[in-house]
Amino acid sequence: MARHDEVGVRVAVVIVTYNSADALGTCLASLPAGLDGVEVTEIVVADNASRDSTCEIAKNFTELPVRVVEIGRNAGYAAGINAGIRALGSYDTVLVINPDVRVRPGAAAKLAEAFSRSNVGIAAPRLENPDGSLQPSLRRPPTVLRAWAEALIGGNRAGRWGTLGELITDPRRYDVPGPAAWATGGVLMLSAEAVRQTGQWDETFLLYGEETDFALRAGRLGLLTWYTPDAVFEHDGGESGTNPMLWALLTVNRTTVVRRHYGFLAWAGYFAAVVVGEGIRALAGRPTAKAALTALLNPSRRRKVLPQ
Repeated sequence: MARHDEVGVRVAVVIVTYNSADALGTCLASLPAGLDGVEVTEIVVADNASRDSTCEIAKNFTELPVRVVEIGRNAGYAAGINAGIRALGSYDTVLVINPDVRVRPGAAAKLAEAFSRSNVGIAAPRLENPDGSLQPSLRRPPTVLRAWAEALIGGNRAGRWGTLGELITDPRRYDVPGPAAWATGGVLMLSAEAVRQTGQWDETFLLYGEETDFALRAGRLGLLTWYTPDAVFEHDGGESGTNPMLWALLTVNRTTVVRRHYGFLAWAGYFAAVVVGEGIRALAGRPTAKAALTALLNPSRRRKVLPQ
């Protein structure tokens, strides 16, 4: 499945799906133009036991050959990535995307150019909302100070004050290439070397936090996450901000990442800040915060598996 090769890189694509029939068709339709300029080795849809027509849409797509890997259960995003990568043959890079993503023409080739820099293991694109506005996706390392700032004044506001916030919200940062601690996992390109050295994505995260963990592990091996503004992908965005179950999972996983990568003392301060932040918002009546606070304070209420 070769296309004219302008950048000398072989790209495999892994799309992780779960009941994604409403989005997958437009994602697949964007691939022929989006992958222009690279040699495409394989396109794999790793499906987490969808109950809708997701698999049929993938199997019936005719513009490019698509292979479906059925996981058999809703095992989560990391499990989907791992299953998709295991199914691949030879490649130089893997483009991992959500089904609610559209690849702008030529974006994959521009993203692959990041690997011409030494020590780049993960390439992150510019994400835009369907209306063309910027979707902030870059992060600074999680710290106790940043957690308290986000808890007390909110993540978006903290992100606008120098380097105070974890989420980078200053639009000027998104105009220039450069390294980041990690980036939103909805679209990432991984080098074969990063896959080999860093190993599998941690499936215990289920959803959220797995991309942070992978990027931090890669960073410890000297492999950078590099932001490429010329590579533009359109992303609908998820429901984590409105779905109590998803927000609770995201919030708990934030603290898990800190415990694993920065140790107990950092985790204790970070955890306290997150509890205070969610507590403030729970008192204001926010259902997502109430669910997150319950999961933080009562480990037995934390989700260990996803809905099947």
